[in-house]
Amino acid sequence: MMCFGFFKLMMMVFNFLISLCGAVLLATGIWVIVDKRSLLQLLGPLPKQILQYVIVGYIITAAGGILCLLGLLGGCSAHKENKCLLMTFFSAILIIFIAAVGVAAAMAVYSSFAESILEKWAMSALKEDYADDEFVTLMWDNTMRMFKCCGFNNYTDFKGSLFTKNQPDMMPLPCCLPDATSCPLAEASNANLPGCYDHIVTLVMKNFKIVGSIGAGICGLQIGAMITAIYLFSQLDKRFS
Repeated sequence: MMCFGFFKLMMMVFNFLISLCGAVLLATGIWVIVDKRSLLQLLGPLPKQILQYVIVGYIITAAGGILCLLGLLGGCSAHKENKCLLMTFFSAILIIFIAAVGVAAAMAVYSSFAESILEKWAMSALKEDYADDEFVTLMWDNTMRMFKCCGFNNYTDFKGSLFTKNQPDMMPLPCCLPDATSCPLAEASNANLPGCYDHIVTLVMKNFKIVGSIGAGICGLQIGAMITAIYLFSQLDKRFS
């Protein structure tokens, strides 16, 4: 029965790691809900249409809570050597795993539309939110200064925006040369800074890769936990007999 003991130990380890991942997500979700400014500083100049802060925070918190509960359920099922708990744990993990694979497949299929969607959201943020939403304005200004770029494509993105309606014939200060104290439209045209498109796409893809890596790690833990759970389930009758 040494093999059974080994799988039981591995079941405990897998579920401890799942609970740990859940706790991290839970803490992250609470942080997102409580401190939206830090989230924006981390992710960069994404428009508020993408960052539905409270919704994102609740989703992450819920996911973390579910993983914590599943980790406890799996650990308890292994410790108690209970077939009903093991099958319940296996079924729950399998459903979550299938859902995660489905989401990943959908993202892969629609990845070709990602850039056009990003441009639509970015343009909406520049036209409607810049100079009105504090967080969007701050992040766009910081990004434009950091990368010496202007707008999403170029300075013309601001034409007809809320900013130019409030300040006719003016452009955001980062759209002119670094030593400029004001930025009239003519000077922005002469400076002709490139758009921030490449930098924003790189930033978004970097964050997607981080999220994808974390998701892949959690899926790996789920696979390991399912294998150990089904093995323990199949061996319990022999163990009791």
